Amino acid sequence: MTPAVTDETTLLAVLAPFAAAAVAPILTKWLKHNAAWPLAVIPALVFLHFCGFVGPVSKGETFVAAVAWAPSYGVNFSVYVDGLSALFALLISGIGTFIILYAGGYLKGHPQQGRFFSFLFLFMGAMLGLVLGNNLISLFIFWELTSITSFLLIGFDHLRAASRRAAIQALVVTGGGGLLLLAGFIFIISATGEIEMSVLLSSPDIVKETGLYLPIFLLVLGGAFTKSAQFPFHFWLPNAMEAPTPVSAFLHSATMVKAGVYLLMRMHPLLGDTALWTTVLPLFGGVTLLVGTILAVRQTDLKLMLAYTTVASLGLLVMLTGTSYEKALEGAALYLLAHSLFKGALFMVAGTIDHEAGTRDITKLGGLRSAMPVTFAAACLAGLSMAGLPPFIGFIAKEVLYYGTWGWPEFGLLITITAVLGNALMLVIAAAVAIKPFFGPKIETPKHAHEGPVLLFAGPVVLSVTGLVLAFMAHTTGILFVGPTLSSLVGTFTQVDLHLWPTKINAPLILSLITVVTGAVLFTQLDKLRALVAGVLTSIGWGPDKGFDQVIASIVSFSGWLTRRLQNGKMQTYMFMTFVFAGFAVLLPGYLTNSFPDMPKIPDYRFYEWGIFAIAVMGLIAVLIAKTRLTAIVSLGIQGFAVAVIFMMFGAPDLSFTQFMVETLSVVILALVMTRLNLSPKDPRTRLSALVTGVIAASVGLGLTLTLLAITQQPFDSRLSDFFTEYSRAIAHGRNIVNVILVDFRGFDTLGEIAVVALAGLCVLALIRVRTKPDKPQQAAVQPNPGEAR
Repeated sequence: MTPAVTDETTLLAVLAPFAAAAVAPILTKWLKHNAAWPLAVIPALVFLHFCGFVGPVSKGETFVAAVAWAPSYGVNFSVYVDGLSALFALLISGIGTFIILYAGGYLKGHPQQGRFFSFLFLFMGAMLGLVLGNNLISLFIFWELTSITSFLLIGFDHLRAASRRAAIQALVVTGGGGLLLLAGFIFIISATGEIEMSVLLSSPDIVKETGLYLPIFLLVLGGAFTKSAQFPFHFWLPNAMEAPTPVSAFLHSATMVKAGVYLLMRMHPLLGDTALWTTVLPLFGGVTLLVGTILAVRQTDLKLMLAYTTVASLGLLVMLTGTSYEKALEGAALYLLAHSLFKGALFMVAGTIDHEAGTRDITKLGGLRSAMPVTFAAACLAGLSMAGLPPFIGFIAKEVLYYGTWGWPEFGLLITITAVLGNALMLVIAAAVAIKPFFGPKIETPKHAHEGPVLLFAGPVVLSVTGLVLAFMAHTTGILFVGPTLSSLVGTFTQVDLHLWPTKINAPLILSLITVVTGAVLFTQLDKLRALVAGVLTSIGWGPDKGFDQVIASIVSFSGWLTRRLQNGKMQTYMFMTFVFAGFAVLLPGYLTNSFPDMPKIPDYRFYEWGIFAIAVMGLIAVLIAKTRLTAIVSLGIQGFAVAVIFMMFGAPDLSFTQFMVETLSVVILALVMTRLNLSPKDPRTRLSALVTGVIAASVGLGLTLTLLAITQQPFDSRLSDFFTEYSRAIAHGRNIVNVILVDFRGFDTLGEIAVVALAGLCVLALIRVRTKPDKPQQAAVQPNPGEAR
């Protein structure tokens, strides 16, 4: 179905958070933390706008809107609204509304709260631009903008070394993956000739039919895996918990970390359902699921426990997406929705506990249900959904994904076992987060625990209750949200039929019972399990997090070594490297493309013209055989003057005059400088070194010669010459075209050159005026008079 063109209101909805970012500091300065209320209206209006697409999208309709951004490069600011992008837009704006409110209560009284609001809105706008992006280049720009804004948010508490390290780590990993993604997009554009996602999706096999499928697949996976913290790039996400809790609840549960999953889902019609896709994605997704849940068991910090289970959930989504099996894809779409709701709520619960009790350590918490009843209720609802228990949306998602893994004909049994183990361990963490802080004897906490303000508990309550409501409205949830998302993944309009309660005893139900029983048993042994995992990890010692530090240290060490070798203060080294790379630059393209120019015919010159050429050659020979630098400079002047005569003979007197002036000044100035230096005829180079430098110089000369020949053998395009000829007199009022070009058409360029020369002259003058102050003569030590000494 051809996408319908929507109005520019959708484009304004994407840009609205950027406008809010501009006014947030001003409102916060006036209203303090209460600025959260008017600021939350912006994402709420964006949410309502995208709610208007739910009905049409559920019927299979899609929409596009665009304005020209950089039309000469084919880059438009365009959006594409279908089931997948609409769901993400609703999650970003809907959860973002409560994150803004939560940030108002969480950072109450913080001197930089306005800046924090601004960063949140910048990130929200970047995420909306990413998930709604239709143009590949604009999508990439928003992709990298999420990395930059997350860097600002993770490092918000920049006075702490741990925050700075986590921010840099996240930026390096996700930003590096973004560069891989850019390369993948460039390959797609060059291979298909298309730059709009909606056009590519209309021909799903267009990428698979190209010979660049493998590099495109690997590059896209590099961007997705780093963004969504897939093993072995999972380490940056738990470290990002150094950020304030509103960041964790927004970026690291519902939005940024799912950008990679979004990309894989979006690219599934183009890259999916191949042997490579259905092997690599389930493998890495399954490993990430198990690694994330096992590492979560080791933790006692509430946020870290939730962070590692987020890594596991992302692995589960990648594993399901990698099957290319429709029922598994349906489970991925539903679990995407469920996870965003319960994990966002639980992160805010963890932050509220820390804010009101003064600690997030689960071993130092207990008996808080009476002191924090609303937070306790929200934690129970979200925890039950995370555990996959009825009657919550998490239970339905688990049933559907088990249906998909069990029915996958390729490696169904293997990924089903992986999913059961991962979900059982996630049930353990869900129970620990929802039960441990609130039940048992009351433990004294650093702060007197009490219920937080409405700004803190509004988000957890609404999100956890929404997970319950969507489960009771399972059929409607399937029609409005899951079905359209699944249609985007498979590339054709598909409807789903969800039910809260299983209609019969089947394999998914049995697998759910096994998951619950296994999780309950493991929860009773949580302390022993934590000690076991900690012991194993301690014995291993090394991990990707340490590996990251080692890689960064190696890069810094190598950079220092390379800088010391190349930037050693010796002009000879600088010239050598310059000519080496110049030689590669002029010779390598011709060698790779086998496109060297034809050798020109020897022209019929007069005898005196050949004489001038002979003088130039003799000057060159004189330079090569000169014993001293001064002789070489004078000999170089011979060649320069010969070239000036050649210019004059072939009808360029102004250029010839310039060449005469330059050569005269160069020889005089260099000769004067050389009289102040050591003119010893000794050449410090060995014969091998002289041979190497000679080969490099000859290569550069040959390369430049071939380049000029290739240029002159092309058809001459006279449009620019005709322009200058026609308008030099009419517009610039000058007869000398060269002068007009220099002082009029390229006036600013000439002004810049004059400024550079003037600045260099001032620097030389300053150096000349520097005088080393003579040391003051030391006064002779006064010997004491023996008589006075008495």
